[in-house]
Amino acid sequence: MMGTITGTRGERSPLARAKLTKFARHATGVAGFLLIWQVIGMSGLFKWLPPAADTLVRTVSLAADPVFLDDVLGTITAAAIGLPLAVLVAVPIGLLLGTVPVVEEMTRVFVEFLRPIPSVALIPLALFFFYPEINAKVALIVFAASWPILINTLYGVRDVDPLGKETLRSFGFGRGAVIWRVSLPSAAPFIATGVRLAASITLILAVSVEYIVGGSSGIGSFLIEASTGIGADAMIDVIAALLWAGAIGLVVNIALVQAERRLFKWRTT
Repeated sequence: MMGTITGTRGERSPLARAKLTKFARHATGVAGFLLIWQVIGMSGLFKWLPPAADTLVRTVSLAADPVFLDDVLGTITAAAIGLPLAVLVAVPIGLLLGTVPVVEEMTRVFVEFLRPIPSVALIPLALFFFYPEINAKVALIVFAASWPILINTLYGVRDVDPLGKETLRSFGFGRGAVIWRVSLPSAAPFIATGVRLAASITLILAVSVEYIVGGSSGIGSFLIEASTGIGADAMIDVIAALLWAGAIGLVVNIALVQAERRLFKWRTT
């Protein structure tokens, strides 16, 4: 009994040490970056770059600013609506294209034509067809975020083991059952990767639309107001807002990575 417990603790300790070492390296990298930023900011080498300490203080103080928090909520709301809609649109299309080669061949030209179009270039069109502004943001997010999900779904379906599909067909299951029981579960890790890539796109696009179009709320709208200011305080506000956007993206990515690891423990990475 005691030997088993000791062995279990011994097995866990290397993993714990590895995690601690990884965390220490990350912390060292962040600390080194902030130190370099502080030194350059204080040196005046780049007059537009404020010291890191001043910027971090402002970044923290924005957490108590109700106006800024409302802007953050506006950006997150658009992204939180657009990403699930993109999943609902892209996954069925990817399954269709991946399981019906004739449809994939017929639509390949349209897919390759639409995919490279910059979503920001579609802002005037989105504002014309969708009103108010949040609807335009959501529409553009759905368009941009659908592509990585669709492509990953398509490749995931193509990567399915043919033996599994043939086995199910031999028992009399139809195409729909094969897709639901074999293709979709097998493609799920690919779809999850596509969703994680799309999540960063949603945030980027939401802020971009807010910055270009303006509007009542959003991190992009805050950046517009901050950039019209004068002096070092204006630049501090701009960088602080960008740090918030980066932090939100980092938290979302970490959450999605953890979800992938929990859902697909069997997948080797």
